Amino acid sequence: MPYGRFLGYEKGEDGLPKIVEMQAETVRLIYKLFLEGKTFSWISKFLTEKAIPTLGGKQKWLASTVDSILKNEKYKGDAMLQKSYTVDFLTKKKKINEGEIPQYYVEDSHSAIINPEAFDLVQYEIQKRKKVKGYITSGYCFSGKIVCGECGSYYGSKVWHSTSKYRQTVWQCNQKFKNENKCHTPHLLEDTLKLAFMQAFNNMITNKEEILIGCEAVIHILTDTSSLDKRNARLQREFEVINELMRKCVEENAHEACDQTEYQLRYLGFAEQYEKIKEEIGQIGRERLERFAKREKVEAFIRALDHRADLLTEFNKEIWIATVESVTVHSEQDITFTFKDNSELNWEI
Repeated sequence: MPYGRFLGYEKGEDGLPKIVEMQAETVRLIYKLFLEGKTFSWISKFLTEKAIPTLGGKQKWLASTVDSILKNEKYKGDAMLQKSYTVDFLTKKKKINEGEIPQYYVEDSHSAIINPEAFDLVQYEIQKRKKVKGYITSGYCFSGKIVCGECGSYYGSKVWHSTSKYRQTVWQCNQKFKNENKCHTPHLLEDTLKLAFMQAFNNMITNKEEILIGCEAVIHILTDTSSLDKRNARLQREFEVINELMRKCVEENAHEACDQTEYQLRYLGFAEQYEKIKEEIGQIGRERLERFAKREKVEAFIRALDHRADLLTEFNKEIWIATVESVTVHSEQDITFTFKDNSELNWEI
């Protein structure tokens, strides 16, 4: 491992990666902030403002650094070998491996800083955010949660009367004045959002037992991956067969005089099947990850609901983060809460 590029690790006496706890705390903070809804750029700005040093001892963090930390499998204790390779041993010039040489994935190769579940959840969240538009976050817990019911963009915060006693924070669609036809969804006062959440959550508390039973049923469905496992096992067998046929095809062409047109047709046919099976295996992996992410969210929702016996009398940020997936604004009076158990609650403000 090139230790000079990995925050949180140093070379141990046994030659294996050893966790540097002070640096590891920064890595865990980055993962925590991201799962709370923060972006790469927001996290880098936050770390810079808090004067938390980078691996090189610098004060300024880059969004690309946060990005690489959140995507690197080494933080969950695994290692992908030969991501790059040396193309010229005299100049030590390296190149990113784009299939020129084999790559090997090693699980549990060293101590993990981030548990595999949290790491996988982050990868799911990264892919999910790529599919939405206008995802911007700030220090507010509402960032990345409020959605415009008209154009599908996220709401962002604005401060009105910032220098007077009438100062207040409002939320409105980030694309409201960017589209040719501006959205008609209204802005919402932050206090209104807090009150609406408290009322919606208290409504769930009164039906807690029934909701929790439904959540357990959802978790059971998400946990049952037997059909996925069967499909994956069948595809893995097919993958190995095609891989062997490709190997034999290349070997035969190297040692015998073959018609090159026929050889190319055979090889391309195997390669097409190879890529198709590879994509199907990848899709199963993505589906498994999606199920896991949903299960984690439902379990967090259950914990927040189960541990709350009384009604909310004031806004609770932690409960908001643990229970709310999104809030869709339709009109000044009509919003929809989507909770992390996938249940929805239409609410009139």
